[in-house]
Amino acid sequence: MIDWRRHLHQYPELSFHERVTSSWIANQLSDLDCEVRTGVGGHGLIAVFRGDKPGPTVALRADIDALPIQDEKICDYASKVPNVMHACGHDAHTSTLLAIASYYSVNRAGISGERRLLFQPAEEVTPGGALPMINDGALDGVDAIYGVHLWTPLAHGLIASKAGPFMSAADEFVIDIIGRGGHGGLPHQATDAIMIGSTLVQAVQSIVSRNVNPLHPAVVTIGSFQAGSTNNIIAERCRLKGTVRTFDEKTRKMIHERLESLVTHVCQMHDAEFDYQMRIGYPAVVNDEGEAERFFRVGEQLFGEAAVIRSEAITVAEDFSYYLEKVRGCFMFVGAGNENCGAAYSHHHPKFDIDERAMLRAARLLIGMAEDYAASGSAPSS
Repeated sequence: MIDWRRHLHQYPELSFHERVTSSWIANQLSDLDCEVRTGVGGHGLIAVFRGDKPGPTVALRADIDALPIQDEKICDYASKVPNVMHACGHDAHTSTLLAIASYYSVNRAGISGERRLLFQPAEEVTPGGALPMINDGALDGVDAIYGVHLWTPLAHGLIASKAGPFMSAADEFVIDIIGRGGHGGLPHQATDAIMIGSTLVQAVQSIVSRNVNPLHPAVVTIGSFQAGSTNNIIAERCRLKGTVRTFDEKTRKMIHERLESLVTHVCQMHDAEFDYQMRIGYPAVVNDEGEAERFFRVGEQLFGEAAVIRSEAITVAEDFSYYLEKVRGCFMFVGAGNENCGAAYSHHHPKFDIDERAMLRAARLLIGMAEDYAASGSAPSS
């Protein structure tokens, strides 16, 4: 796994461009005597292992794409591709799933039913790679699906998940305000886009504090405010960019509507034109209640009670959510943080790295979940 992961780390490819990565994965799978389907939902692959005994079809998923970040680590496996880096652990996810493929190749006789391994492209960029894979039949006949994310905020040795909403939906918006430029000393002859944008930034903060049920977590963030060119010119244009994070669809819809209403009325109040665009991102990751309980039980059996954490919900997004909308399953975090080996940086940081021992724990967890499900044939009662 370490060799595979370090090779992939040196040769990352961006979302929707994982051609070489996909071909490399196919070559590794060709030695394992399994059914391999390529070109699934773009550059995705599916590896299938069938046993002689009847049983369910359980899918396991890994993502394979990298990010547009310059690798700043000083190590012999740093990215060789300028401004492209595996800064989120997808190289390790892929290597983990290849190890699971190796395991099932050797232990095929013990399989009840089918194990379907999904190597998914384009998780990092909406609309993502999960939906195209689903549309290409990745979940046809699947009874349950599991996935892991190696997670550096969690120390190596720990695993975490939760029942119900686990990771948030994430949507992005862009607001262009068009006023009328003018001389800084003659404000009455202009329509100040910066002033209107500032008013809107303040107004947007009222959505969560005054419109959202305080028992339903939500975040509205303005992350970019671009306007103006110098000190004595009133800006004609202003651009705001932001994100909305929610855990339930009713709150998500309400925030979208409220945000658009605020943009409309603030700009009308100041006699400015505007353009508002909302890009719908991934829905929330919602773990099946029974499958989450399976995680806690299997995790404790494998690693001990002290290693298993009941996580809080987290406001980052994952397109694994689309799989969970179709079939029961569970998404899980496996701790990969360790300051002693440089795995102390957050995901998407240019010095991101992992404690590579986490891959073995992730492989054991995924196999344990799949085989426990196959042995029981269904989710435990919630």
